Amino acid sequence: IVMSWCFAIVNNRLAEIYFEKNKNGIKFLGHCYVKESEYTLKEEKEWIKKDIEKVKLIYRKGKYRNKLAN
Repeated sequence: IVMSWCFAIVNNRLAEIYFEKNKNGIKFLGHCYVKESEYTLKEEKEWIKKDIEKVKLIYRKGKYRNKLAN
């Protein structure tokens, strides 16, 4: 099992989320809020745009929920 990460919107804020993919699905390991201004490379800004279109989560009481599913 390999840890992966991507950008996401968590509780309406930009974040990096850390997760593992396995045969049962995705296991979220955690997240940290970041500022877009911390990323200066054009490539990084493209990653942010691409990832946040697909990944929007709500984190509450230690659990992640997909905001797009609501």
